[in-house]
Amino acid sequence: MPVRLPKKLPKIDKFDLQPGRKIGGIYVVEEKLGGGYEGEVYRVTEERTGITRTAKIFFPHRNVKDVEARKFAQKLEKLRDCSIVIQYHHAETLNFRRHKATCLISEYVEGLQLSNYIQSHPGKRMPPFKALHMFYALVSGLDEIHWKNEYHGDLHSDNILIKPKGVFFDLKLVDFFHRGRSNKDQRREDIVEAIGILHEAVGGRKHYAKMPPEIKSICLGQRRDLILKTFPTARHVLEHLENFEWA
Repeated sequence: MPVRLPKKLPKIDKFDLQPGRKIGGIYVVEEKLGGGYEGEVYRVTEERTGITRTAKIFFPHRNVKDVEARKFAQKLEKLRDCSIVIQYHHAETLNFRRHKATCLISEYVEGLQLSNYIQSHPGKRMPPFKALHMFYALVSGLDEIHWKNEYHGDLHSDNILIKPKGVFFDLKLVDFFHRGRSNKDQRREDIVEAIGILHEAVGGRKHYAKMPPEIKSICLGQRRDLILKTFPTARHVLEHLENFEWA
């Protein structure tokens, strides 16, 4: 008897769904929000109720046997009580060019990409005090995630949504990455990346020399060894932010 080879998954690098296209016969595409290595993200409307949701559609060859989609959904479900995490709802299937692609439906969150928000300020950088407020919201969210023995895996200003609320900031993480099981090194990498975001927010290397000591005491010249020695956990960063004295 001849050996049956496994069916080769289609290499789909883009969907580019147009407004009006339906997903699972339930959701209507409104607009594309972005895309990346794993797939694309859309704003959709539940046809029956008119409620807006977010749909992440995985490229089939990046999601063999639904492994990546399952990990992503399970992580969101595990972290559903964390304030910085988008709420997962359920999975649907998109029929695309005679192939099936898994689609995860989550809550829709309004806000700007943090990268665009930073660029919108004069000089394309946030004032130090304002940046520290943003950074506090980010690290508070990370602390909740790490407390549940999880990690983000790829923090940068393009995958964070920000919505100012008075003197506070509401942040949401758009994506998570899977770099193996959660461990201390994964969580420490989150801390380094979060501090890198603060460094970017205040102007990066170009303006770092003129930054106040309150900023430099956290960014530490972007020296990874100094950062991890000073802030081995997100809780250490929070305690520093809550207790340092202004010069």
